[in-house]
Amino acid sequence: MAFPYLEAVLGFMIFMYLFETYLDIRQHAALKLPNLPKPLEGVISREKFEKARAYSIDKSYFHFIHEAVTILMDTAILYFGLLPWFWKLSGNLVAYLGLDAENEIIHTLSFLAGVMIWSQITDLPFSLYSTFVIEARHGFNKQTIWLFFRDMFKGICLSILLGPPIVSAIIFIVQKGGPYLAIYLWAFMFVLSLVMMTLYPILIAPLFNKFTPLPDGELRKKIEKLAASLKFPLKKLFVVDGSTRSSHSNCKNEEEVVAVIAHELGHWKLNHTMYSFIAIQILTFLQFGGYTLVRNSKDLFESFGFDSQPILIGLIIFQHTVIPLQHLVNFGLNLVSRAFEFQADAFAKKLGYAKALRAGLIKLQEENLSAMNTDPWYSAYHYSHPPLVERLSAIEEADSKKEN
Repeated sequence: MAFPYLEAVLGFMIFMYLFETYLDIRQHAALKLPNLPKPLEGVISREKFEKARAYSIDKSYFHFIHEAVTILMDTAILYFGLLPWFWKLSGNLVAYLGLDAENEIIHTLSFLAGVMIWSQITDLPFSLYSTFVIEARHGFNKQTIWLFFRDMFKGICLSILLGPPIVSAIIFIVQKGGPYLAIYLWAFMFVLSLVMMTLYPILIAPLFNKFTPLPDGELRKKIEKLAASLKFPLKKLFVVDGSTRSSHSNCKNEEEVVAVIAHELGHWKLNHTMYSFIAIQILTFLQFGGYTLVRNSKDLFESFGFDSQPILIGLIIFQHTVIPLQHLVNFGLNLVSRAFEFQADAFAKKLGYAKALRAGLIKLQEENLSAMNTDPWYSAYHYSHPPLVERLSAIEEADSKKEN
């Protein structure tokens, strides 16, 4: 008897939804607490706390609705066999247009075009509400409806430009990869990640935000001096202006800006960036290795309603079947990320920026109306950065030890 892959995936999806909803309920209760955490009393103003509390509660209610709709749609798509139905429909469309429906690359691109249209339509109401209701209600949104749709159009154009060659290359590699398929797929993704890391700040990011060189002055001198003292290969300094879309603030004085940059350079000096990159490469290789073990499993495809074994569909199904492992891996990565944040804070403190870093972190929390009260279970599971209270306590604890 074939293993019930579909039923197992659906069961775990629902289980994780219930578990994460339980954490969301705990976090929602923490957000509704009427008082600041003790370490923040006298540090954050009552007015800012009340504003942050209202903003966080609004976002929390919205999150409950968004997640409920998402799990209903995802469950329905899998349970009612909409994936195989849409795969066949996209093949029929290819044939109707007079193209070769037997060409898997063309068929796959047709399928992905439909998926992109579907995702844009289903996500649009949530994006509009989040931007023009919640963000606007709390004084953050500065986008016009024209700018919103212009950004969306740019994103779609980028997907159309970059998606087909990447997807085509992956399908070609799987078709020709043979016994070294996992290595070839990993090598392709490795090169692609390097190319995208190079092109993103030069070609893609400027499409959405304005980048201007940091002018000469004290701030530039302080940053260059800090970089030189750590032997960081600083080439260019830019100021990113995202103010046409949001008033979420990164506004700090010069010393606080330098302190935050010292924190970021701490990640570089302590090799956090390299460790994270290596970890992602290992996980990517393991994922492709797992995919090669099941990509020809007839039972796996049939369980999801497919009578053929398309490459892209195999990748999608495999991602669904390893969801339990992905949750564990993400939890582990968050643990490591939080440890790295504490280490980078300690690095900036050793350089003499403890006071400025503390002030900068508080100001970011205040101006962005970030949640002041957090549930420990929720933050342990979801947060890649420690809550403000924990970061301030770590900085102050290190200072007190130094004084003693």
